[in-house]
Amino acid sequence: MHRRTLAGAAFLPLLARRAAAAAPVETPHVEVTRARVLEQRATPVFGYRVVRTYPHDVTAYTEGLVHADGIIYEGTGLYGQSRLRAWELETGRVLREAALDARYFGEGVALLDGRLYQLSYLANTGWIYDAATFAREGQFRYLSQGWGLTTDGTALIMSDGSSAIQFLDPATMAPRRWVFATDSVGPVGFLNELEYADGTLYANVWQTDFIAMIDPADGRITGWIDLTGLNPDPARLVYPLVLNGIAWRRETGNLLVTGKCWPHLWEIALERRAAG
Repeated sequence: MHRRTLAGAAFLPLLARRAAAAAPVETPHVEVTRARVLEQRATPVFGYRVVRTYPHDVTAYTEGLVHADGIIYEGTGLYGQSRLRAWELETGRVLREAALDARYFGEGVALLDGRLYQLSYLANTGWIYDAATFAREGQFRYLSQGWGLTTDGTALIMSDGSSAIQFLDPATMAPRRWVFATDSVGPVGFLNELEYADGTLYANVWQTDFIAMIDPADGRITGWIDLTGLNPDPARLVYPLVLNGIAWRRETGNLLVTGKCWPHLWEIALERRAAG
């Protein structure tokens, strides 16, 4: 089996030099609040309508979410509990899973050309799997924290908890380019789980009810999705059990969303809100 492994002491200094030469410096961002979102009258805000409700494992601390052909690929976090799992959307039945070593905290996942890519939080290490079998084909290294991961079909797109978004070459995992998520106020940080769908990059803004809609060409925020009210048990599902997880259901054009250890995954249709 062809193995693509980019780990090793020789690779990291090279990547560090490339990153230092190519990466612009991020400016400080301010907190995303409801007032900040609603005051930007030129940027549309979308509510949602629940189309379908699906089961979700309440032990799954969701970090990455992908949908393809009726199957959810989910990456979960927490030390000693992190795993990669495939399960049926309609039933919740687990088809296969792979556990990470207890020293790793799993993060975002992406599906590209029959392979699954999974990040870790602080270990600067990710893994490549055969999507059909979960056989591990290789691993890779990166310099930042690992948060969200998705793909536009040609690049892997990664967040690191800041406003920075990296576009990585899937063959080498080296950065091709960066953009910074920015609205009319300034940079938007704490970008977590990512999903690319039909030309738009969606990002959970950590510890908020908002999903940012981002133009992947330049990082400009083109819209907001307000998921206020989706939390089914706000008295119990409090930090760190926050909203996180976005997948695109290509067949319907809708998004699938959930939270860390939340009991459901919802298919939602977006509804634009009137300004005012």
